Amino acid sequence: MTTLRDVTLRDGLQLTGKQLPAGRKVGIVRELLRLGVPSIEIGSMARPGLVPSMANTLEVIERLTPDELARCWVWVATPRHIEKAAAAGAVNFQYCLSASDKHNQANIGRSTEASLEAMPAAVEHARGGRVQLCIATSFTCPFEGPVPEERVLAIADDPRTDGAEDIVICDTLGQAVPAQVTSLISKVGTRRRIVYHGHDTWGLGVANSLAAIAAGAAEVDGALGGLGGCPFAPGASGNASTEDLLFALRPDWLTPAIFAELVGLTDGLLAELGEPNRSRAVQGAHSSATAFPWALVG
Repeated sequence: MTTLRDVTLRDGLQLTGKQLPAGRKVGIVRELLRLGVPSIEIGSMARPGLVPSMANTLEVIERLTPDELARCWVWVATPRHIEKAAAAGAVNFQYCLSASDKHNQANIGRSTEASLEAMPAAVEHARGGRVQLCIATSFTCPFEGPVPEERVLAIADDPRTDGAEDIVICDTLGQAVPAQVTSLISKVGTRRRIVYHGHDTWGLGVANSLAAIAAGAAEVDGALGGLGGCPFAPGASGNASTEDLLFALRPDWLTPAIFAELVGLTDGLLAELGEPNRSRAVQGAHSSATAFPWALVG
């Protein structure tokens, strides 16, 4: 069964100009978990000077309970990142590098080879926790253009990544089309459990996520209201929308009443941030088609 991870509090907040207090982030985590969202990305260990909205990630980790942290993920890019997050209580780590060297330099400040070389040490610092290998720019790079499949497969097959249980395939710029997603996911999927992270820049966030699922992805990422993007990838806009993905997937725990609560959470958060709501499902829920059980009434 395919599950969804909400990445609002990491990838969703990266491009926002307003910071959320740690207490507000913890409240959002708990609300999402209460509603039934299986997995949540709660922050990043990126340097606060580069990504100010992630500055309080360690405080968020420290405020969550062990049971809550078991369903939460933290973005990391170095062994030191994992060491610090683990000391705060994190147990799930998304170790990210880019398939393209130029994006890895822009995003992490080192070559892809250097990130691969450091990964075994990063896994050791996880203290037995779960580690994912996240491959950004798996399809296109804002600096180098199209990324060959062979490049992504070589990273997935590199023995230095063996400590990762999952591989996250990222369409960082949202420029992939379903046929490309199907091809790459089907090839990488023979190696480990696959998570697909898509953006909706060119309007194919949901279509590409469904293609990934059909090709074998076990999980897909989304953000409330389609919020987010990468500050180090020119042209990258919002993530695939959590609401759109859930409306399409209809997991057993999602009912019209829970969906209505989720829409309310999104409406309040985006109003607080001063951000537009890009979710078509949310727009549909606010329409006048009240005979439809998924539409909001009143």
